[in-house]
Amino acid sequence: MSKLEQTWLTDCYKSLLDSPLSHWLQTLPALMDEWQRHGKHGEFDKWCRLLSKLPTTEVDQFSLKHAVTLGSEQNVNDYTQKQIEGLLKQFMPWRKGPFDIHGIHIDTEWRSDWKWDRVVPHITPLKGRNVLDVGCGSGYHMWRMLGEEANRVIGIDPTQLFLIQFQAIKHFAHHPQIARENIHFLPMGIEDMQPLKAFDTVFSMGVLYHRKDPMAFLTQLKDQLRKGGELILETLVVDGDENTVLMAGERYAQMRNVWFLPSTAALTVWLARLGFEHIRVVDVNHTTLDEQRSTSWMETQSLKDFLDPEDITRTIEGYPAPQRAVIVANKK
Repeated sequence: MSKLEQTWLTDCYKSLLDSPLSHWLQTLPALMDEWQRHGKHGEFDKWCRLLSKLPTTEVDQFSLKHAVTLGSEQNVNDYTQKQIEGLLKQFMPWRKGPFDIHGIHIDTEWRSDWKWDRVVPHITPLKGRNVLDVGCGSGYHMWRMLGEEANRVIGIDPTQLFLIQFQAIKHFAHHPQIARENIHFLPMGIEDMQPLKAFDTVFSMGVLYHRKDPMAFLTQLKDQLRKGGELILETLVVDGDENTVLMAGERYAQMRNVWFLPSTAALTVWLARLGFEHIRVVDVNHTTLDEQRSTSWMETQSLKDFLDPEDITRTIEGYPAPQRAVIVANKK
């Protein structure tokens, strides 16, 4: 285990002590030990070595409330800025963001800030809450959750490059007003978690349609919430009534791992059957070519390559183009 990994995990365990999540420590350390022995990506050690080369900088100003901005150009000289940019580019592709680090704009594939702006007006304020972000990606929304004064933010995602990207951003989050001890990323899926029944808020944004068994996944989300806790579910949907569910063929918008796309009415029925109440659809939005696109930080194909060039209301396979909904519900 590298010193970096040990520090990340030790800091997370300390955060869980004397919290409503402390019983997670009965199983989490053993799970992380197993991951370190057998689960690491082949490039992981190289990524850690690159992380260790990131220079230590002063952060004179920051924003987490309205963006994820850490430091300014005035904190670093030209050489250091180029060094930081070169190292961060080693962790491409950057999909979720954007981030601004000492004047370096990480222009990610997704304008995740737009999604956040659609979500945050409709949820219970996060101040003082323990929050779980399932499928957190690079952690962009986790920083925005911290900016909303969440008490503790835990993100889980099995993709280890996302863990590296998160830790790269956290490296620059040194400011007395940033509660960096309360934000942590764990390389795991929700199926690896014991039912904690302790989080005040659980986010799942862009995960449900990747699951072969959506009911099991929604149950796993519910099992992490305390009674009355709030679920924020963002997913692909299709138009239709409570009986409408599209099961994609081999690919949907060129993605292989897409399974079920329900209507918002069907999804509401699913949530009610599983023990949620106060279910409300707070946003439905068609993904635009400005919200998801290739950039210098994500140079491979993106949404425009996955839509019918003659009719962008359809995917290249002929399905309805991506439409995403946000549903908020509470555990009974």
